[in-house]
This record gives sequence, C-alpha cells and structure tokens, in this order.
Amino acid sequence: MPYPYQIKTLEQYHEEYKKSIENPEAFWAEIANQFVWQKKWDKVLSYNFTEPKIEWFAGAQLNITENCIDRHLATHGEEPAIIWEPNNPEERTRIITYNRLHKRVCQVAQMLTNLGVKKGDRVCIYMGMVPELAYAVLGCARIGAIHSVIFGGFSAQSIADRLEDAQATFIITCDGAERGSKNIPLKSVIDDALIGNKLVKKVIVYTRTRTPVAMLKGRDLWWEDEMDYAEHQIEKNGVVSFPAEPMNAEDPLFILYTSGSTGKPKGVVHSIAGYMVWANYTFINVFQYQPGQVHFCTADIGWITGHSYIIYGPLSAGGTSLMYEGIPTWPDAGRFWEIVDKHKVNILYTAPTAIRSLMGFGLDYVKNKDLSSLKILGSVGEPINEEAWHWFSQHIGKGNCPIVDTWWQTETGGIMISNLAGVTPQKPAHATLPLPGVLPVLVDENGNILEGNGVSGNLCIKQAWPGVIRTTYGDHERCRTNYFAAYPNLYFTGDGCLRDAEGNYRITGRVDDVLNVSGHRIGTAEVENAINMHSGVVESAVVGYPHDIKGQGIYAYVIFEGSHHEENLTKQDILQTVSRVIGAIAKPDKIQFVSGLPKTRSGKIMRRILRKIAEGETSNIGDISTLLDPAVVEDIIKGAQ
Repeated sequence: MPYPYQIKTLEQYHEEYKKSIENPEAFWAEIANQFVWQKKWDKVLSYNFTEPKIEWFAGAQLNITENCIDRHLATHGEEPAIIWEPNNPEERTRIITYNRLHKRVCQVAQMLTNLGVKKGDRVCIYMGMVPELAYAVLGCARIGAIHSVIFGGFSAQSIADRLEDAQATFIITCDGAERGSKNIPLKSVIDDALIGNKLVKKVIVYTRTRTPVAMLKGRDLWWEDEMDYAEHQIEKNGVVSFPAEPMNAEDPLFILYTSGSTGKPKGVVHSIAGYMVWANYTFINVFQYQPGQVHFCTADIGWITGHSYIIYGPLSAGGTSLMYEGIPTWPDAGRFWEIVDKHKVNILYTAPTAIRSLMGFGLDYVKNKDLSSLKILGSVGEPINEEAWHWFSQHIGKGNCPIVDTWWQTETGGIMISNLAGVTPQKPAHATLPLPGVLPVLVDENGNILEGNGVSGNLCIKQAWPGVIRTTYGDHERCRTNYFAAYPNLYFTGDGCLRDAEGNYRITGRVDDVLNVSGHRIGTAEVENAINMHSGVVESAVVGYPHDIKGQGIYAYVIFEGSHHEENLTKQDILQTVSRVIGAIAKPDKIQFVSGLPKTRSGKIMRRILRKIAEGETSNIGDISTLLDPAVVEDIIKGAQ
C-alpha cells in the first residue's frame, strides 16, 4: 500500500481515532516517521491552550520542500506534479513534472538569495493563478523566507495594511492576471499599495498579460531576467541543485491573512512540521488519494484551501495537482466539466457557491462532457445545502462518487471534520465525523460542555492537532483572545454546530460578527469601516442574510447625511468605496438607507434585529423595549418592505 497511514475501513477509522486521542504522541510519531527529517525530534508534542503555546516535533529540523519535491525525484521525477490549465481554453496547458518543479523552485530560491532575501524575511506574493505562484511559494520555503500570499482580488489599501502588518520587505507579483473576460492590473495595484511604504526593497514582476507597467529603477525587477541569471548558478555539471535551508520544526512557514471581527485583518501563522504532517495526512485520508490520480482543487492559492490542497497536501504525497487560472463560468458554464473531461480528473474539490452558481445554468453544459474519470467529489468553504449536495452527487458524480463535506478554517491548517471518501458514511449537509487527532466539543454560552448526541452549541476543539494556528503575526495576545480566551483550555472556532442522534456534526454558521460570503470570511466591522469612509455616511451596520448563490449575502443599513443624495447613485458610490478599500468581494448585495439604528441604552447596535429584518422575518422581532428608541425598528421594517 502506497500510504501506510491511509485508513481503509470504518472499523480502522474507529481504531485510529481512539489511538490518536488517547495517545497522540505515539500516533503522530508513527506518521511523522514517513517524512524526510534532517534531524529527528526530541519531543512529539507539548502544549497549553492558555498562553497558548503549542510545539509539535520540537527539536526536529527539516525543509518542507524536500518533502514536497526532492524525495519524489528518484521514483517519479518525470510524473506530473502540477497540471496548469490556463484561463483561455485556446492557450496551451502546461504540465510540470517533479523534475521541472525541482529546477524552478531551486531557481526561485537562488533568485531570492541573489536579491538579499534571508531566512525569516517576509515575502508578499500577489499573483494570478499561474505555476510561477507555486514556484514562488515553494522557493520561499526552500530558503526559509516566510511567504504571505494575498488573494488577487484585494484592493491596494488591503494590501498596504497586510504589508505593514507583516513588515514585508519583498514582493513577487505579475504585470496582470487573467480571470474570465477580465484583465486585472496587479502591478499597478501593488504600486498604489506601496505609496508611502518604506520597507519594501524589491518588487519582482512576472510577465503574464503583457499589460504596460511602470518599473521603478532600483526597486522593480523582471522575474524572467532574474530567473535566467539564477538558472546558470544552480546548474553544476548538468545537475540542478540548491540546498534546502535546515529549518526548525516550529519556525513559521507562512502568514495568511483572514478577516477578524474587529476590522483589522489577522495574520494567521502556521509553522513548518505540524502543518506539513497535517496537510499531508488529511489530503491522503479525506480524499483517499491514490498515486497517479489527478486532484483538481478549484480554490485560489490566496486562500488556505489553495495552500493546503493545491500545493502542500498533494505535493507532499507525490500527487498530481491541477491548477486552474480562470473562473467556473468562462467562456461558458461548462468550463469545470470540460477540464474534468480533458484531464481525466479523479478528485474535484470545490465550493458550494460554485456548485449553486453552475446549477443555475442547467444541465446543457454538463450533458456532452465525459465525467466518468471522477471518483470523489469534495465541498469546502461553507456548509453545503442539501439541494446543491444532491445535484452535485447526481449530475456530476452520476451517483457513484462519495462527496466529502469538509469543515475547517484558515486557523486549523487543514480539514478537521469530514467523512473519509467511501470509508466513513456520508450524510447530506453534514460534515459528519472528526478526523483522527481532532477532539470536538460543543459548549453552551457559559462554557458548559454538552454531552451526548442530539445537542447544539458552540464548536470548540479540546486538544492540540498538528495543524493548529501558532500565533497571529506580531500580536500573540490577539491570537489568545480570539481563539483561546472564550472558553478555558479550548480552541473556539467561532462556529455554531449541531451533533445529531448518530454523532454526526453539522455546522450551522458563524456565531461571531464574521460573514461567510461565497466561502470567504469577511468581518462585518471591516465592511462597516469601508462604508463609513464614504463622505456622506454617518454610520452603518452590516449583517448577513441568506443568498441563493453565495450562501450569505451582505446587507448594509446606512445612515446618510450628504446634501447630494440621489439614492441609486449614492449606492453605487458606496459600493465603489468598499471596492477601493477592501476589494470587490466585500461589496454589499443590498443597501438600505435608514434614519437610525436599533441601539441599546449603552450604544450597542442590536444586530439580532437587523438580521431578522434582512431575512424578512419581521413578524418575530423579539423584545425591543430595551432599545434607546424602539420606533427606529418600525421605520427600518417599512423601508425594507
């Protein structure tokens, strides 16, 4: 069997699960032994959830790129590591073997070293979905630089905030990116983000769209020129080499920014060894991956899903990862199915938003595509509704493919609760059972643990797993208060959850002020701050409401006092402001102008009431007698209708 720790039966799942909870050190030591270490660990695990301080494989040294690339070269160097499908179907597919990937990653490592990047430096990567993005990520890891990938849809202001927070000194970007019919001018967004920045030394620009760009002497460099120069340095007598930097197990691998409920993005830090083991273990077990299979994760590498299940999980398993540059509906709504047919994809891992959107186009785009290569389907980013689950199963999986409904977070590093494809039972709209190493508990508001089945509460995790967040960059106290302070000795996920009569877990949604829009977490405070930057806005309040495609839409209640108040034009101006400040992903779906907001006497906005109105549940608003001005609620209800 190619992966000795791949679970094959339900009985084996229960045995492994029990071992992982009762003796985590022995359990994870056995799995970690399958990886390449430059020096073995002194202790598998020590942790507390109060500071928090978490150490996996302390004392060990390794480099994650040796585990993702070098160790596969002898046995399958000529096998595809990455299949790249371009945005434009007329353009040539690129197939990158493990040997080619090794060479390119060594080149990037040499290029970065030539430019003065050192171990521990933060490198910000803002690129389209091109193979060079994967080379950049792995090139950073090879020299021990900390990569921070920023999704290509964020605005200059959002990038500037992240650069500042990470104290990044180098940037890798593209002239532009192709997404559907759009050409996104990435380099000019970076130029705007760098106004006033004193820290960034170099900006490396990869040519993708041939968009004219401004190149500043001394700061901006072309990727192609620097890579050519590095190529000659890494080739000695026909052998490619760039030694991988020895890293400590708990050194940071990357920072990934996620929305907080306070408005300031949080830099989630993952360290090397634990994250590597977790991404690999979850990939092999949840998807029941077999060598030679083509795994197509449709996420963007700017999000954790792309980190764990396009790059680190599949490559550490010696797998073939398909990377797609475009969007599901371009040039038409059959594009995903065309890619599955063309590349004989075996595993398709996508988001409920994409599934719901494609459902809306009907079956004409599916019927002439050969989807018989598919073995396993997966859903990620938000709970999948039953209608979408059944459509996906019947029309894409043809009733033969298990669907893994995966629940996890940026902070967890990899999948936490999910059925294992074809091994443990699936249940529509339920994440089902925890993975080995994950001990979920449900608690009530007072932190009492709810025992037994048929209960619902706030989802927490009781013991450390290898992929757990280590800190928020530069602000460890924020990590403690966000995740470990709500309930003593527990990691709090921020999600509500139901445990059914059979012990299956069903995620019911966020319990804090964070929205889940198309699988992207967006803080309400972040959106409110952006709306409030518009000159005529006095105050705003943002809530989520059910949305047919996105899962959750953004509903904004806005108090406006501008003199030039033309309602439709003002709404467009506000949307433009949010786009400029955060990016188009955070634009409200509905804006309602109101004269006031429902506030308690202490000035707290009662979002519960606004949520009900947004959901159209105006007959059941609940007690409003404690409000400063209960009449405001009537006005808002009238305006909503």
